[in-house]
Amino acid sequence: MSLFIYNSLSRTKEQFEPLHPGFVSIYVCGPTVYGHSHLGHAKSYVSFDVVVRWLRHCGYQVKYVQNITDVGHLTDDADEGEDKIMKQARLEKTDPMEIAQFYTRSFYEDMDRLSILRPNIAPAATAHIPEQIALIERLVETGHAYEVNGNVYFSVESFPGYGRLSGRTDMEAQQSGNRVEVRSEKRHTSDFALWKKAEENHLMKWRSPWGTGYPGWHLECSAMSMKYLGETIDIHGGGMENKFPHHECEIAQAESVTGKPYVRFWMHNNMVTVNGIKMGKSLKNSVNLKELFSTFDPIVIRFFILQSHYRSPLDFSDVAIRASQTGLEKLHETYRRLMETNSGSGMFAVEPYLVRFNEAMNDDFNTPIAVSVLFDCAKALNTALDRSEGVSETAREEAGKFLDMAGTEVLGILQPAGRSGDKQSEETGKALDGVMALILELRAEARKNKDFALSDKLRDRLLEAGIEIKDTREGATWSAK
Repeated sequence: MSLFIYNSLSRTKEQFEPLHPGFVSIYVCGPTVYGHSHLGHAKSYVSFDVVVRWLRHCGYQVKYVQNITDVGHLTDDADEGEDKIMKQARLEKTDPMEIAQFYTRSFYEDMDRLSILRPNIAPAATAHIPEQIALIERLVETGHAYEVNGNVYFSVESFPGYGRLSGRTDMEAQQSGNRVEVRSEKRHTSDFALWKKAEENHLMKWRSPWGTGYPGWHLECSAMSMKYLGETIDIHGGGMENKFPHHECEIAQAESVTGKPYVRFWMHNNMVTVNGIKMGKSLKNSVNLKELFSTFDPIVIRFFILQSHYRSPLDFSDVAIRASQTGLEKLHETYRRLMETNSGSGMFAVEPYLVRFNEAMNDDFNTPIAVSVLFDCAKALNTALDRSEGVSETAREEAGKFLDMAGTEVLGILQPAGRSGDKQSEETGKALDGVMALILELRAEARKNKDFALSDKLRDRLLEAGIEIKDTREGATWSAK
């Protein structure tokens, strides 16, 4: 059975065959680490986690790279504004590297709780400055980039294919890329920065052939993906909002120096809405995962996400989450019942459900259909188990194997057989969330009463226990080290 993937570049579903037989290279744009993760992060990384899981289930050796952006991502997502991590460091009265390290740990903590597999390689932008400088040098040498006053820009006019991923015309690309007042030193309004000259008070800066500065946001993904996955990648993933300008710029940078297709399959996940309204920090409706986990089991959130196709919007509401919680509990109950019920003599055919599940996953990773197959299987299993003859040992084993494969290995939503400690771990996690909420409340009260000795003691003792407290304008947050 062939796998078909919707390719954002061709805007059609295409049969997937890797560049190298048996091996799949996949790169997914990682987070910019200046704040705690939100539901939008969860949708993206749960979606691509299932992609990786299915590819591995299909027998491919998968090399999965997901970067950490810890420099260069400016507040307007283009070439102007302040570095997002620098801005957060100023707000929290600390240095940028502490911000990046703290929120990187926080990110992985949340992803682990969502049962998201770690990438094979998680390169940070600040650890790959030489590779980024080398890529700029090649672009300058080949006439695709130019330097002005310590800044280096990519010449969009030198790359005729710019805009083909997002489907924008040259004029539309110019207008959309020109979100701020055009810098007069650019040759063309849609040219984008590869290297930015750093001001004296800019902490995150490095020496380069063009002076002291820092790389542009788009540069890191091209440099790091080619370093670890080669000049042509099988799959590149990210959010729809990254199509333009970020992914357009990646294509231009990479293909200008290699002359080869940069990515064979582009995959983009859709956005998250909250009660029908686009989620965003500016709208103050961003759903923080740590806060969400204090109310709902992270696996419920994972299940909620998988009930929506990765290319479809995901609308968040308490009602929808609670419905997912109820549905997941039913699947778990059927699974437990199957494992605990004594064998009988009745038959149960799992093959039709296996075929339907495989068809769904091979149709552009259609997790909503795959989940519906699990529900259909669970309903039929309960009916079979209710019969006086029950199900035979062979039927129980085959049904258990299917649920382990589909629910645990691929979708990551069911507790596998023999892991009796999982429920205890979930309850421990919830208890820790509650204890930490109480401690932060007591610490805030101590600070309000100017009892800084007690406040500092609580912080230091928690740090000894492996829990780091960070004070922000929005209040105190915590993260396991």
